[in-house]
Amino acid sequence: MEKNQFSIFETELNVRPDDIDMFNHVHNSKYLDYVLAARYEQMDKFYGMSWQSFTEQGFGWVVAKVIINFKRPLKLGDQMLVRTGILEMNEKGSNVQFEIINKATGKVASDGIFEYVMIDLKTQRSCKVTEEMIKAYSI
Repeated sequence: MEKNQFSIFETELNVRPDDIDMFNHVHNSKYLDYVLAARYEQMDKFYGMSWQSFTEQGFGWVVAKVIINFKRPLKLGDQMLVRTGILEMNEKGSNVQFEIINKATGKVASDGIFEYVMIDLKTQRSCKVTEEMIKAYSI
């Protein structure tokens, strides 16, 4: 996987009982939730431009494409580190790289890339990412 040239940030999360599927491990759809929860926290805490600040300006980020590699299962009681960072950001959108690491073993459970586009909340259509936004996230 392509490596990130910008900062990587980390959020700690726990596997919850409702995350578990019939095979007694985390259902694949929950990995999306983990990355989105981590990004939500990291946008505010590390970039100083929260999800809320985008919506207040009339913008929103939507997922256009996701690539997820499932490497090792997470199970009930596991703690994970969700590491994310901007891989690329331009006026069209942003690609965010992630790794979900089992805290106990230090091994990667999952990794991949989220491709986001920014939309105008009034029109629900894609719009350009401003230079100010690109600068805030290019750390």
